[in-house]
Amino acid sequence: MEKSALSGSLSGRLSGTRIRALRMSRRLGQGDLARMAGISPSYLNLIEHNRRRATPRLLEAVAQALQIPADLLDEGAGDVQIQALRAAASRASPITGATSAPEVERSEEFLGRFPGWAALVTQLSARSEDQNRIIERLSDRMAHDPNLSAALHEIVSAVTSVQSTAAILAETDDLEPEWRARFHHNIHADSIRLANASDALVAFLDTSGEEAGLAAPQEEFESWLARRGFHIAELETAEAATPDYTALTEGQAELASGPARDLARAWLARARDDALALPLERLVPPLTAMFERGEGFAPDTLARDLDVPLPLLFHRLATLPAIKGVPRFGLVECDGSGTLTFRRPIEGFALPRFGGGCPRWPLYQALAQPHRPLGATLEVATRPPARFAAHAIATARDAHRFAPPYVWQSAMLITPVSAALPRHRRPEDIPEADLVAVGSSCRICPRAACDARREPSIVSA
Repeated sequence: MEKSALSGSLSGRLSGTRIRALRMSRRLGQGDLARMAGISPSYLNLIEHNRRRATPRLLEAVAQALQIPADLLDEGAGDVQIQALRAAASRASPITGATSAPEVERSEEFLGRFPGWAALVTQLSARSEDQNRIIERLSDRMAHDPNLSAALHEIVSAVTSVQSTAAILAETDDLEPEWRARFHHNIHADSIRLANASDALVAFLDTSGEEAGLAAPQEEFESWLARRGFHIAELETAEAATPDYTALTEGQAELASGPARDLARAWLARARDDALALPLERLVPPLTAMFERGEGFAPDTLARDLDVPLPLLFHRLATLPAIKGVPRFGLVECDGSGTLTFRRPIEGFALPRFGGGCPRWPLYQALAQPHRPLGATLEVATRPPARFAAHAIATARDAHRFAPPYVWQSAMLITPVSAALPRHRRPEDIPEADLVAVGSSCRICPRAACDARREPSIVSA
């Protein structure tokens, strides 16, 4: 109720300011516009100064007089635009030579007077944020991608070989014809090698898409799963017959290699077991009720009420189809070495493409405390900082066996903190002492003073 009233009040304030700005830009007097809209100049003056709210019919008449679409005067998403402007202001870096910061408190006035400029500012800010994320992914790729490292090594090796051979030819005057011909042949062969390596590198870098240049079977598998929305509807049927995993994976463009198809089939078998142990019709009602009540997201309570292990619940939550009122969940899993074995991304929480993640993630802390659920509120180094609720637990992969050694694995569920908190709490109200500052990995984390860089972590211990 309060939100609806706020939205309506905001739209009303924006309408009057916009009418005045558009009228003045067309060099129309109040009397002229009032006459064209069929109202008195005094009433139009009250509307323009936000002392009276225009009715939808009057907005249509004013829009017709101004020869503009009516939705430019009263946009239901006005509050969303205000939030976007404020977010853009908070993301903005200090401008060199600027004498003042953006006037955040005047966002409504700016949107009302210059809706086109406001839309441009928010679009440019969103585009800049997207570019920052691309740069972060490319930085991770440059630092860890084995294919890229191999291609660069091949180029450097070929260039060095050509340089060495050319130096011998240039500095030695009395080479025998046989040796000179041999060196010429070597330069020719290394030149072809250099050209081929360069072509391969260009093709690798030019590959389009977020998961460009797949370097490992795991990436092929995750790319295929991402295109399916991390949810395979064929696995949700309660029929006794087991789905044909081979039919689901054969002929898929992303699953180009045999190992990738093996990973996909193993994941499908696990997902099928999870679906049988916790069907959607059993999971969705209590999950949606939890968010409808606004009590906050508590996976431990949900797992207890459903009588299922936390890792199984995490996996099911991360592979749910879109459900109204339920946020998207991210999931990362790792083995005992800290290497990520599964990634289900979530917007705003960057995951490294190769190797391990940030040592401060509860994912890794859980490895030191097996079977003990751990939770933390993570603050990601973005602009503005994004906050997420993280829940992690480590378990033995073959817990039913008596004979060691056990293979430990850890899982971390990631939820936007705005969705995880009770309805009466706001993300900005969380005390700084309760936040854990994290990045995606140490190699590309902007937190240069992070203590994880100076102290041994569970990953390297």
